[in-house]
Amino acid sequence: MYKYDNYDQAMVDTRVAEFRDQTARRLAGKLSEEQFRPLRLMNGLYLQLHAYMLRVAVPYGTLNSQQMRALGDIADKYDRGYGHFTTRQNIQYNWIKLEEAPDILADLAKVEMHAIQTSGNCIRNISSDQYAGAAADELVDPRPYAELLRQWSSFHPEFTMLPRKFKFCVIASDTDRAAMRLHDIGIQIVRNDAGELGCAFYVGGGMGRTPMIAPLINPFVPLDELITYSEACLRVYNRYGRRDNKYKARIKILVHELGKDNYTSQVEAEFAHLKGEGIEPPLAELERIKLYFADPAFESVASTAPDRSDPDFALWLDRNVAAHKAPGYAIATISLKPVGGIPGDASADQIRLMADLAKAYSFDELRVTHTQNIVLPHVQQADLYALWQKLDAAGLGTANLDLLGDIIACPGLDYCSLANARSIPVAESLGEHLAAREEEIGPMKIKISGCINACGHHHVGHIGILGVDKNGEEFYQITVGGSADEQSAVGAIVGRAVPSDQVNGAVDKLLDVYLQHRADGEDLPATYRRIGAEPFKESVYGAR
Repeated sequence: MYKYDNYDQAMVDTRVAEFRDQTARRLAGKLSEEQFRPLRLMNGLYLQLHAYMLRVAVPYGTLNSQQMRALGDIADKYDRGYGHFTTRQNIQYNWIKLEEAPDILADLAKVEMHAIQTSGNCIRNISSDQYAGAAADELVDPRPYAELLRQWSSFHPEFTMLPRKFKFCVIASDTDRAAMRLHDIGIQIVRNDAGELGCAFYVGGGMGRTPMIAPLINPFVPLDELITYSEACLRVYNRYGRRDNKYKARIKILVHELGKDNYTSQVEAEFAHLKGEGIEPPLAELERIKLYFADPAFESVASTAPDRSDPDFALWLDRNVAAHKAPGYAIATISLKPVGGIPGDASADQIRLMADLAKAYSFDELRVTHTQNIVLPHVQQADLYALWQKLDAAGLGTANLDLLGDIIACPGLDYCSLANARSIPVAESLGEHLAAREEEIGPMKIKISGCINACGHHHVGHIGILGVDKNGEEFYQITVGGSADEQSAVGAIVGRAVPSDQVNGAVDKLLDVYLQHRADGEDLPATYRRIGAEPFKESVYGAR
């Protein structure tokens, strides 16, 4: 994984000192909250319902055991003993004291981490495939290109005050495990007919109150023009994106209103102009970055089938372990979704344990997923049982990856000042209620958001649940048929919102319709595309 050079470290250390001064002036009353707000947001510090929340960047979801251990220590020292892993492959702390925030940033800087550009109208944390560098189906490891984008976008003078926040995703597989087309810019590394590697650019995706799937604007940009083409896309957005209405300020609105072809023609014109400006970093820089992402020293071991005599382990093996590109190795996903638990939460002790396990079993590497779980990407098959035993003893051995219990949920009204309704109690109740149906239903992705900002990605859940306010009461709108993978689709609303005590029953009815109508091998979105919305609507609300 990437290691800071002197420039990286100096940049982060300088920002810590700067924010320490700004915080001291705020606490002394020399800065008003209005003056301080943009300064703290530049460092990922939000003021939520009950306390400050700090969002820490985990670029493309990759971190080592020292960094993971530091995150656990921060949870103990500055929060209430836990952290919340998010759908941006980041971690958040919900109970931060303002006077201690600079100390947290200083502790992060000691392990090459920060909270810069995790908020504000700038380019946010670059996300990627959580299996990058381990998956057998990828063309190349996409993380060096994500790192190149991170370095280009950090403190970019033109793009620190965009019309609205901006999110990139980079993958290198036809299987989309990172919701690539739901980003402002999604980049898939592809190979053309001549055998050359390049980038397919998808621009204008996003969720929120106007969910959109990013259209393909260019099927092949040479890899050595990645940064220049990205800059062209951003410049057109910065030039024409609306700043008078934050609800219409995202690039998805611009692409929609201009039309894909018009937007693309302007990007191409800007790209032609920029190609002579020397924006692209030298190839030597990319090669330098690639060295940090070389394969670990895999041992020459034969693939072996682990002993399945323990039925609980066998279930975890089937559900939470994926194939690896190297013989004798596997990709293991640690579920942060225990039955009836809070999705994405981990205690400080659990965080430190995962750090220890990464060091012992996965070449000192972990990944945060956009589905709020943790991946150990390089585990020898012979070590899987010992690994699972330690996870299970710590409450981290739940075997529910991509099943009913693997629910995505935002913090909702329990913490967030923007939320209309609570997400956490709904997720806890639903996860417990549906646990007995996992084997019957099979793969299923349920996503819950506490407001229309869609931090829980409800729009693209097989079943999506959105919290809404009705005259001061919490209700939940339900959608079906969404998908965040390579078949990306926005779910359809099945009808009027229901109160919280009816959510479990409504989801049960939707699942019953799916079971009744699904063909062999179909997931719920495929069944929905084939039979339409009416059977699902009728199941919840009756015939009309």
